[in-house]
Amino acid sequence: MLPFSYAVRNLFRDPVKLLQKVGGGALVVFLIFSAASFNEGMEQVLRASGSEKNVILLGAGSEESVERSEVPVQAAEQAAAGIRGIATRLGVAAVSGEVHYMGNLSRSTGSTSQALLRGILPEAFEVHREVRLLEGHYPNPGEVMVGRVASHTLGASKAELQPGATLEFEGQSFTVSGVFEAPGTVMESEIWMDRNDLMTLVQRDTLSCVVIRLNSAKDFPQADLFTKQRLDLELVAIRESDYYRKLAQFYGPIRAMTWVTAALVAAGAIFGGLNLLYASFASRIVEMATLQAVGYSRLAILWSLIQESLLATLLGTLLAAFLAVILLEGVRVPFSVGTFELSLSATVIIMGLGTGVVLGFAGALPPAWRCLQAPLPVALRSS
Repeated sequence: MLPFSYAVRNLFRDPVKLLQKVGGGALVVFLIFSAASFNEGMEQVLRASGSEKNVILLGAGSEESVERSEVPVQAAEQAAAGIRGIATRLGVAAVSGEVHYMGNLSRSTGSTSQALLRGILPEAFEVHREVRLLEGHYPNPGEVMVGRVASHTLGASKAELQPGATLEFEGQSFTVSGVFEAPGTVMESEIWMDRNDLMTLVQRDTLSCVVIRLNSAKDFPQADLFTKQRLDLELVAIRESDYYRKLAQFYGPIRAMTWVTAALVAAGAIFGGLNLLYASFASRIVEMATLQAVGYSRLAILWSLIQESLLATLLGTLLAAFLAVILLEGVRVPFSVGTFELSLSATVIIMGLGTGVVLGFAGALPPAWRCLQAPLPVALRSS
């Protein structure tokens, strides 16, 4: 086999071509990092938003959108009385009748942005137990409580959403009473307010849903049986985890488009890299033939060329990883139901590194093999 130092020396023989190889590899791997972190971030936040113990009661026919659902106001009390296995704490049943509404909010700067508003009563904290108040207090009438990352959804600074700040909705001013967190869920992007305030402003006399928390996920048939027995309420029971799983499937085409876009751009970079490697290897046909003449096999030369390609693509992979940490890690991406965070998880990193290795191998094989196909006498006489 040819010494490894031979591959390293050839790699730095032409600095311009080296930069082109490293840049092309970095572009392809960075696109993989971007697409993978985007898809995994969206899937993780939707998966974490649903609890196996929580059940959502929706209006029949509105299983795919809680905003379009209509549920009678009295359904919350009737569910609390008619469903066995509902969790209780200090005598309070974990049943939350909620109104979900996508509306426009205006800030003190005059800017208007769209966000998901959730009208709640205090019982909501018994159902959504991952929610924790970071500062301030529960919203009274005329007040709202904002999620920790709601500023990303509204395109506002955190200072504009601190307790004491003012938001305007449907011509009514609301004071920010507090900031809450719900780690890893879409709720962190929402605006919570008194349910009666929201129903009055949007002129609504029905709820969007009733969310209940069960003692065990195995108690779901009790909730399902309640909806089938109370035909007058026209309800459907669905696990909260299943609801967000269906929502993830709904966003499947968007996630697929990120891969398609990344693949199309990467394909252009790959074909450009193949042409570059072919031109680089073709200019050294005589050199390769001379190595064969002194006793090195074509396989040994092929492996040396693959080593060159691997070194260039792995340098590009290292550069792409560095750029991904700076440009992608922790970036918040808003979408219709909230925001999610791009994260370079172990899966994303392995996918990027694997792409760099595969690119180094597969990118070198076609041009190297073509340059080594010529018979030795022909290759020695080529110019």
